[in-house]
Amino acid sequence: MSKLLFIGLMFLTLISFAQDKGVIILEGHYQGVDLYVQNPYGSSGVGFCAYKVTINDNVTTDQVESSAFIIDFTTQGLKVGDEVTVKIFHKTDCQPKVLNPEVLRPKSTFETKSIEVTDDKVLKWVTTGEQGKLTFQVEQYRWNRYIKIGEVEGEGTASENSYEFKITPTSGENKFRVVQVDYTGKKRMSPKAAYQSSTDKISLVSAKSKTLDFSGETLFEVYDTYGNLVKKGFGKNPNVENLQKGLYYVNYDAQTGVVWNKK
Repeated sequence: MSKLLFIGLMFLTLISFAQDKGVIILEGHYQGVDLYVQNPYGSSGVGFCAYKVTINDNVTTDQVESSAFIIDFTTQGLKVGDEVTVKIFHKTDCQPKVLNPEVLRPKSTFETKSIEVTDDKVLKWVTTGEQGKLTFQVEQYRWNRYIKIGEVEGEGTASENSYEFKITPTSGENKFRVVQVDYTGKKRMSPKAAYQSSTDKISLVSAKSKTLDFSGETLFEVYDTYGNLVKKGFGKNPNVENLQKGLYYVNYDAQTGVVWNKK
């Protein structure tokens, strides 16, 4: 056999092997619910599409030689919240369908044991009952609504978890809360934490063509007369040179809708 023919046969063998192998990979956290899979025949009509399933690289004992089967997690010794990687090996001329892949996504289930703002301006909260890692969004009530001011990654375990976040209060009364949003799109919120600040009230000292000059550092927003947000940030003398001449409304500190006419 010539060297060229041998290489060609090896190449064809590799192609045949690649075409006969496919894999669906699902990653997430065990939520106490099994996965359901539709498993069609291969294109030849002989044998089913999926032929092997692994959970965290351990081959399962699921009966995959069927038009539909269940991926059973209970045999793996997993606890709710544990990370899992599921691999469904199949022929590449067909495609199994996982009917409920969302069950591996963590749901927001936390319960707030306590939440408060300390004297050193730190929001602290303690949770229990988390079932998978989700981000906590830290929100502050400003300008007649709650706005996001930061994020803290959740631990995702059912045991007691403690968190903290450095806050920048406005003058006067403040309210804070933490929120999680899971794959359902619904918000799960903590109770509010009230804080009375002794910080001096911030004022808009002057508004020039190039800067807004506040009496102290503050979060701020600038809206045009159509209600479009055109500038936001944090600072004492933010640059607004790029804004066109005209009428604007400014939110800062605890002040809402202060009129500014840029000339």
